[in-house]
Amino acid sequence: MSLEKENFLRTRFIVCLQQLDPNTHPLWGKMNVHQMIEHLTDVLMVANGKIKMDIVTPAEKLPQYKAFMMSDKPFKENTKSPVLPEEPLPLRKQTVQAAIGKLQEELIYFFDAFESNPQFKTTHPVFGDLDFTENIQLLHKHILHHLKQFGVTPLVAG
Repeated sequence: MSLEKENFLRTRFIVCLQQLDPNTHPLWGKMNVHQMIEHLTDVLMVANGKIKMDIVTPAEKLPQYKAFMMSDKPFKENTKSPVLPEEPLPLRKQTVQAAIGKLQEELIYFFDAFESNPQFKTTHPVFGDLDFTENIQLLHKHILHHLKQFGVTPLVAG
């Protein structure tokens, strides 16, 4: 596993969000900054096991999907999730800062859950059952995708 990716999630990810102007327009997609932060909170809640979802990917395609997930190939712009509606979900938090606070709570819970049980696995609806290393890889890839959506390209080694 890339310790650099884990370190990015632990130490630099939240800083990137805090430095992002909430009025920044996306380079693609329908989400605004606030919606993107709440979306990533949901992604973290799948990764930390708080949101349980069924796998929607056909079993015969899971190895191919997981191989992409584990690669350094980024998600394409406008990649559609098979489990999300066409329009962004309604906001739950009043402010961007409150949304970042909730995301940070879920990020801490993610690391705590895997530190207290290293054999823990969570189920991602597209990529299947994931261990800690796989979750780090997917979170890193997914987060960089959304940061890039808003013009943020943090320097992160592969």
